[in-house]
Amino acid sequence: MIFNRKISFALFGFVIAVNFGQAQIPKTSDLNTINIAANAAISEVPAAQNDSSRMQLAQRMSLSVSEQFALMQKQVPMSYNEHVQNYIDTYTSEKRRHYLSRMLGLSSYYFPIYERVFSETGLPEEIKYLSIVESALDPNAVSRVGATGPWQFMFATARLFGLSIDNYIDERKDPVAASYAASAYLKDAFNEYGDWLLAIASYNCGKGNVNRAIQRSGKSTPSFWDIMPYLPRETRNYVPAYLALTYVLTNHDQWGITPETGNMILQTETIQIDKPISLQIIAKALSVDIRALQLLNPAYKKEVINGSYESPKRLVVPQVDKSAYTNLYAALNGLADQDIQVIEASEDITKTAKPIRLSYHRVRRGETLGTIAKKFQVEVQDLKAWNHIKGSAIVPGQRLKIAFGKIASGKALSMATATYRVKRGDTLSEIADKNGITVSKLKAANNIRNNKIRAGMLLKIAQN
Repeated sequence: MIFNRKISFALFGFVIAVNFGQAQIPKTSDLNTINIAANAAISEVPAAQNDSSRMQLAQRMSLSVSEQFALMQKQVPMSYNEHVQNYIDTYTSEKRRHYLSRMLGLSSYYFPIYERVFSETGLPEEIKYLSIVESALDPNAVSRVGATGPWQFMFATARLFGLSIDNYIDERKDPVAASYAASAYLKDAFNEYGDWLLAIASYNCGKGNVNRAIQRSGKSTPSFWDIMPYLPRETRNYVPAYLALTYVLTNHDQWGITPETGNMILQTETIQIDKPISLQIIAKALSVDIRALQLLNPAYKKEVINGSYESPKRLVVPQVDKSAYTNLYAALNGLADQDIQVIEASEDITKTAKPIRLSYHRVRRGETLGTIAKKFQVEVQDLKAWNHIKGSAIVPGQRLKIAFGKIASGKALSMATATYRVKRGDTLSEIADKNGITVSKLKAANNIRNNKIRAGMLLKIAQN
């Protein structure tokens, strides 16, 4: 994106494809981790399914290109003309087929990310192919004028659309964050022009150039093709290339183009990091190579994630054996190699409980367990327990259970108690975790109204 990128985008994808090959995810022999490469091998397909696929392919190939474009029509106008055909010829030439094979392989990781974001934001799914024209699906792509990431944001535009750029992070390289920003720009442009191809054109050259081209066309509601002669040269090529690429990759089997397979890590988990921590510690906890974390998280500039409770950072990790998450949890909470000093005692505590009222909350974009807990005046640890959440990862659209009510009157509970002497650096959350109770119980047992504790305090630990 966006504005004043003086590069030949049609060649940019091919150049980046070569560069990206030098920075692909290491082979499992280098990672010493579980190979969860879902596309590392092609499973056998039943003969009947093969026959059906061949029949569908034959039916498509019997249609003209214009008829095939008509079949692809969804929300973005899938126009077909000689400008588009020129790029179809370019993309399907023998020397470009390896590039397309590589794009298909990479798309198995990136396209599901785009599809989730676009579904949430209301952007046409077929715009996902635009990222290939922009960057060849390389999150580290940087143009000669500084446009960066899979959606090629310039610095000023990125900040305008809410992307963080500082000494620790450049969210232009984050496929998720950058996709939200690209979606916001394109939706805004579509609302202004009422035409997806004009919105896409403005993504390349800016609204100013599109507005001037509209004025010069003399039409009140022109199509892209009406204003094409008045646009910058790059944009005149940009939209036809996008349409051609969408067509070719949708129908890649017509040219015998298959996804390039390899050790792409497709099965991942997302966790929220709410304190500064090094990637090396996380890599050690999960028993993965740090390069895998760096490649899954290209936005981080250093080997440190500068997370905080107020502004947690998202980290994508390979999906590993569940037992590894115990080590990860300990690393994230500073529990490794620490002894829990608890003096056991026993005593009966009689309390009674009010009825518990359940409610549900649908997670919105940007929310974390911390912000949701604060909103409903509950504890994060309780929220995790109610919803069987082991880490901190939540996703937009997820339904969370919220329980209201507290122990107050009516039912006797028999509990054992212990005590814990607060040490410097301790938090209520860490102490509760160490002792297998919730923060709510810990605060209630000690009449703590906020989250403040001090070194030397003696806390009662009530355990069922």
